[in-house]
Amino acid sequence: MNSKIFNLSNLDEGKTVTVYGWVEKVRDHGGVIFLDLRKDLEIIQVVIEPSEKEIFSVAENIKNEFVIEVSGLVRKRPKGTENIKMSTGEVEVCANKLNIFSKSKPLPFQLDEYSNAGEEIRLKYRYLDLRRPEMHENLIMRSEVSNSVRNFLVNKGFIDIDTPMMTKATPEGARDFLIPSRVNKGKFYALPQSPQLFKQLLMVSGFSKYFQIAKCFRDEDTRKDRQPEFTQIDIEMSFTSCEEIMNISENLIIELFKNILNVDLKRFPKITHKESMEKYGTDKPDLRNPIILHDVKDLFLDSDFKVFKDPANDKKSKLVAMKLKKDISRGQIDEYTKYVGNFGAKGLAYIKVNDVSDLKKGLQSPIVKFLSEKELESLVKKLDLKNGEVVFFGAGNKKIVFDSMGALRQKLAEDFDLIDKTSWKPLWITDFPMFDETLEGALTPSHHPFTKSLSTLDLLEKSPHQAISEAYDLVLNGFELGGGSMRIHDAEEQRKIFSILGISDEEAKQKFGFFLEALEYGCPPHGGIAFGLDRIVMLMANEDSIRDVIAFPKTQSALCLMTEAPDKISNAELEDLSIKSTFEEIE
Repeated sequence: MNSKIFNLSNLDEGKTVTVYGWVEKVRDHGGVIFLDLRKDLEIIQVVIEPSEKEIFSVAENIKNEFVIEVSGLVRKRPKGTENIKMSTGEVEVCANKLNIFSKSKPLPFQLDEYSNAGEEIRLKYRYLDLRRPEMHENLIMRSEVSNSVRNFLVNKGFIDIDTPMMTKATPEGARDFLIPSRVNKGKFYALPQSPQLFKQLLMVSGFSKYFQIAKCFRDEDTRKDRQPEFTQIDIEMSFTSCEEIMNISENLIIELFKNILNVDLKRFPKITHKESMEKYGTDKPDLRNPIILHDVKDLFLDSDFKVFKDPANDKKSKLVAMKLKKDISRGQIDEYTKYVGNFGAKGLAYIKVNDVSDLKKGLQSPIVKFLSEKELESLVKKLDLKNGEVVFFGAGNKKIVFDSMGALRQKLAEDFDLIDKTSWKPLWITDFPMFDETLEGALTPSHHPFTKSLSTLDLLEKSPHQAISEAYDLVLNGFELGGGSMRIHDAEEQRKIFSILGISDEEAKQKFGFFLEALEYGCPPHGGIAFGLDRIVMLMANEDSIRDVIAFPKTQSALCLMTEAPDKISNAELEDLSIKSTFEEIE
């Protein structure tokens, strides 16, 4: 009986099987050759004895990563040689036939757990890196996640519809990747940053439940959890509400974690964007972190300490404090001062609590002498300070304070091991501002310009800074898993949003004319959400970078080290596209 599978056990003893794969290890023990043969994530031990002269001489030249096929008899391993770490560890194949499919050169790095190969060489030889069990498991998990998502949504009545990969440039917050058209000289397609407009057009078309696992492209600086080419779980519904979309999304994530990790997530709490920023300094808070921010403006309105008094009396500024229940050195505080400087903070005020009962001598800090006893008493009471704690302050521009203190909050928790890495803490962030303001004073959409506002058109025009959107983000352990909103379904309201963002009627018609026209042919109220598939799998696989859950990712410089893309193209190809390069390479 022939078998080409590795799931062999004692029950297969005496069977003749054929197995194939990559040679994981070669061992010569007293004239007997042992091969560990690997296929997918399974390994079977193959034994080649000297009595099998014809294949023994061939086996003597086999090296790691050769691809071979072996036939032979399944037998129990001798007592004491079993390997309980392997699913096939109780048996071995005693070979009588051997065929080498292909040989392998010496590897540029080892594939076992002892390898210390850097990411650069791993990405250059990605096809070898993917042979490692952990990488193999990551891609298997990714496939399982995709299948689980599809099954869930199909069972809920959603229809999987593809949208174009070559489309019109419609900026959504990042640069587009452009494709020159050979047929239409001088014109360009754009790779989609998301299927946003097309999925809204599908709602206009009468498809009430759409989904797609879509490829998206953004020409922006990459980070650990971003890539220029990424995968998005895209969902859109008509005649719906924020609550319905959030409920379906929550159930999707709950089922996903149960199916893949056997983890039971509880129902997700909801907090507003304002509460999240005030309490955590970020709209992507890690709820596993016990440190929170406290607004202490009210304590220093009449302070003699100008550094605190000025922001305490300025509506556009923040004055916050957070305590760490650890005793740390002055050197560590200096390092944290440098750290917050990366986010624009000019310094990091602090107070070390040595003896809370003695406000004059028991509090250690360069700023204590500038603060009154009443202010110190109020601070101790508000923060419930205890001996051995340290308080950090953030004061000044609201954005800088939130950015720096939010980042410091997370760094402190990581440095002092305050986070339970085994737990999962999801939450919804709701009621986002409709617009963000740049340092230059210009307005940009908090999510995207197609998000519906809870404000009237009149209030939107008069007080855009106060407008709240019908938007929501799902955050897990400090990472945004997905974001969505109710969409604008009225052409006049959409034009008004464009106008507030400084997009003229002419520019709106040129960039979004087809979409605005579609809204005038009867558009249902609709909304949706998009999840980052790569990021979800990264968290589930307990990896630090999405590059470890993508088969062939780009580097942080958006390069593919394996194929050496992007690459130059010939002058003939450029001429065929009516393109002339003005780039001059510096030698």
